[in-house]
Amino acid sequence: MLMAHPTVLRTLVQRYETLSALTGRRQSKTAQGGEVVDGVDPEVRQQLLDTVYTLCVSTGTREIGPALAAARAHIEGHTFADAEELGESAA
Repeated sequence: MLMAHPTVLRTLVQRYETLSALTGRRQSKTAQGGEVVDGVDPEVRQQLLDTVYTLCVSTGTREIGPALAAARAHIEGHTFADAEELGESAA
């Protein structure tokens, strides 16, 4: 399966966390956004739902929890691989 570049995933995870904080939520149920968040600016809510959808598509998942886990694992794996490459080139 193709996976988005770690930089893209990092940006999406940060955007999700920021928008979640603004809405007072940590997770939305599905990428389709079946739940309505009361008392939140509709534009912010739509941005959160769009970010959830993009994270799910980018990681091949259907729910935000697994999408975040997959994104973080990919980011971590890529960061670790970069550190190894730097260590080898410095030797």
